Amino acid sequence: MDELDRAILNRLQSGLPLCERPFAQVAQALGTDEDELLERLRRMLADGTLTRFGPLFDAERLGGAFTLAAMAVPPEELERVAALVNALPEVAHNYQRDHRFNLWIVLAADAPEKIAAALQRIEALTGYPVLNLPKEAEYFIGLRLHV
Repeated sequence: MDELDRAILNRLQSGLPLCERPFAQVAQALGTDEDELLERLRRMLADGTLTRFGPLFDAERLGGAFTLAAMAVPPEELERVAALVNALPEVAHNYQRDHRFNLWIVLAADAPEKIAAALQRIEALTGYPVLNLPKEAEYFIGLRLHV
């Protein structure tokens, strides 16, 4: 990673300008051009420097809903249950934790009632209860990592 890669990553963590060609505008401010900036992003995604680059939508502001859920799954069942959970379209991702509740799930849907239905489907598919942990308050921490 060279200085231009670092500058691109540091700049893009602050968002994109609202204009017809946001990447061109950012590139110009960084002393390069749009093609070079986009190629560097593609390269960093391909080589694993970046795992994801894209917008983050607030499902609730769009009329939808999301929640965090947790399950206590026997370790020998964890892989099978995670695969069943991941097959549902409402599941954004899941991850394992070193805790009695060892499988954590993030769900998002375009309607609040679809979250409850998805949680019921997970229980029916896996045979294990799901602990629903909906958001009670939201805090914006503005996390930016200087590269």
